[in-house]
Amino acid sequence: MNGLLHLGHAFSLSKLEFAAAFARLSGRRVLFPQAFHCTGMPIKACADKLTYEIETYGNPPVFPDADAVAAAKAVETAAADAAAAERDPAKFAGKKSKAVAKAGAGSTQWEIMRLSGVEPSDIPAFRDPAHWLAHFPPLARRDIAAMGCGVDWRRSFITTDANPAYDAFVRWQMNTLKAAGKIVKDKRLAVFSPKDGQPCADHDRASGEGVGPQEYALIKMKALELRGGLAALEGKGLDVFLMAATLRPETMYGQTNCWALPAGEYGAYAAPGGASAFVMCHRAARNLAWQGGLDCPLGEEPVPLATVTGQDLIGTPLSAPNAPHAAIYVLPLLTILMGKGTGIVTSVPSDSPDDWAALRDLKQKPALRSKFGVADDWVLPYEVIPIINVPGYGDVAAEKACLDLGVTSQNDAKKLAEAKAAVYLKGFTDGVLLVGPHAGAKVCDVKAVIKAELVAAGDAVRYAEPERAVVSRSGDECVVALTDQWYIVYGEDEWAAATR
Repeated sequence: MNGLLHLGHAFSLSKLEFAAAFARLSGRRVLFPQAFHCTGMPIKACADKLTYEIETYGNPPVFPDADAVAAAKAVETAAADAAAAERDPAKFAGKKSKAVAKAGAGSTQWEIMRLSGVEPSDIPAFRDPAHWLAHFPPLARRDIAAMGCGVDWRRSFITTDANPAYDAFVRWQMNTLKAAGKIVKDKRLAVFSPKDGQPCADHDRASGEGVGPQEYALIKMKALELRGGLAALEGKGLDVFLMAATLRPETMYGQTNCWALPAGEYGAYAAPGGASAFVMCHRAARNLAWQGGLDCPLGEEPVPLATVTGQDLIGTPLSAPNAPHAAIYVLPLLTILMGKGTGIVTSVPSDSPDDWAALRDLKQKPALRSKFGVADDWVLPYEVIPIINVPGYGDVAAEKACLDLGVTSQNDAKKLAEAKAAVYLKGFTDGVLLVGPHAGAKVCDVKAVIKAELVAAGDAVRYAEPERAVVSRSGDECVVALTDQWYIVYGEDEWAAATR
């Protein structure tokens, strides 16, 4: 009950009303109850947002140019959606969030309240979440009655402890389930709002509905020489690792180099125990900190020991786990998206079309190497390494897919996306490893095993982030956190059997 009912509610209610009315006309006794949900974050988030607007812009608030703010937000959202679609076309579906649907033309909470028919002089009262419980349920009842729904209003109620009877029922229910061993505490990865201090479920989100955690392996690539801003860590006794996020740990046998975005901003963050430092972008460090993966208290913003640009990192020699070379180098890649992963990307040109095209560009274009200060011996000696046989594509699937499609450079985004779609899934389902202790095994059978081996050996770290950007209703950019939560064990076989 954080706003007026809208057309979606009318659509759902119409199905109930038609079914109930038909049954009544057929001579049946029909009960149509209707209650109002007031529990959870939506009301609190709206109240907090209103409080922030009044504290920041006055009462009544005088906002910055609303049209400019809304236009900038629209451009930002469209860009984020486009980037998400490019990263994973199969998962992305553009849609308005519930918050946007409720807001209509309003871009601020104050304006949304005004458009909901609240007098400006009454809006400040909505800073108290309890006020919403008194205001919106009666209006919802008014509109449902006006629609003609045959509701038995004697059975209507609101939730929360403002309703002692309902609150007592929920307490009894939870205590009964806990006493029966059906409620347990566990640590799980969840999309989380640091500002709200709790997991951010779908109904708590302004954008990013349906988005869940995506787990990666962070490959620890040890810097054999500290360049640029990292030189400030010299003599501190720290092992410095560039952390490359990958969903394909089985391909690490084919690493020829590492990529960084020349204009990207990176930090070196203290790892747990304080004996080493992890280099990544700040957004990734913030996620990792919430998972207990950095040497800072859970919930505190991680502070870098040193900051660098991607250009600073170019030419850094690295020792990479499972790579056949004693050293590989950091090279420039202009298509890295800093909103995904760590901003550090390991390169496997045998099985990644993007890596193959970018490495070929650097090999064939001396001017490109010169532009970014890339020495010839960081690139020219490194050839594609066959590591996986993919039926129909042979031992270097990325190269064959790119040549078949006529990819001319790393800027052929459409053809490269087509090449990736062609080889990635087939490489996972049908690919057979040619190297390493699991040679002869299918990729789909050993991917998880190789990831676990890298983590157990200290060569990789488990890491998760939202599949794409999630913003809470309070305006907070969400992370993935390792949260200590209560769960109802619905999946328990014994409980299911007893229920049946």
